[in-house]
Amino acid sequence: MDRGGAPYLRIVEELRRRIAGGELAAGDRLPSTRQIVQEWGVAMATASKVLSRLQEEGLARAVPGVGTVVAGARTQVQDLTRQRIVRAAVRIADEEGLAAVSMRRIAAELGVSAMSLYRHVAGKDELVHLMADAVYGDDPPAERIPRGWREQLELALRQQWRIHRRHSWLARAVSLTRPEFVPNGMAHTDRLLRALDGLGLDANAMMHAVLSLLSYVRGAAVSLEAEEQARTETGITEDDWMVAREGELEALFASGAYPTLAKVVGEPGLDLDLDSVFEFGLRRQLDGVGVLVARVRGGRRD
Repeated sequence: MDRGGAPYLRIVEELRRRIAGGELAAGDRLPSTRQIVQEWGVAMATASKVLSRLQEEGLARAVPGVGTVVAGARTQVQDLTRQRIVRAAVRIADEEGLAAVSMRRIAAELGVSAMSLYRHVAGKDELVHLMADAVYGDDPPAERIPRGWREQLELALRQQWRIHRRHSWLARAVSLTRPEFVPNGMAHTDRLLRALDGLGLDANAMMHAVLSLLSYVRGAAVSLEAEEQARTETGITEDDWMVAREGELEALFASGAYPTLAKVVGEPGLDLDLDSVFEFGLRRQLDGVGVLVARVRGGRRD
């Protein structure tokens, strides 16, 4: 496909024309990604590429609290700090996914050179580490703690799910087998361990239980980024996608190859989404912890 015909390049050319003709002057706000989507009928990811391209060309600059404006004398560059770099990276990841985060892209977002970022961040690995720490720190463990161990775990794990909901890239940024020492994330882990402390579980059982619960949350959250990216790029929700493929699904079921699946899916009242699947699995996970606690209290260690 001819790149000259790419939708985002055509929009870039139109905005270049408006800037060159004085229709958009230095310091004026450029259309937001949402406005670009509405005016040109493109996906959100395409709209983001438009503004990124204009920033890379030096025609636009992101101004915190304002938006993307035409570059010129009326724009001001704030002092570059590690916090500004991390916050810009989080914004990009939230809107377009972790793969879109790069030093070059962040530099364009902040209106600075890519090399200037390395005075504050060693590279992308450290940046992702700092991003994870920042979003966990934005939502620290609750100060008021319920009395029961199960209620404490439910509160903490649902909070983790909400954090993943807001930052769908986070599941890819953290590892349970080779964990980074993220202080704000460690505070959440400490809260989970505290819920199990004093129940008779030894250290080995406590850590295995907590890591199993964290693995469950992370596993459930892996689908969030893919769903968010698909929705951004196509504008089609999960429900719309399923409706569009009903004919294909009916044909598969009509073959008789999947009788039990066809029966269950065809039952009235079936209502599935990522949140309901998470809640169902969370309750079953905690049921299992309850069995473990009961065995230990009964003197069994198997």
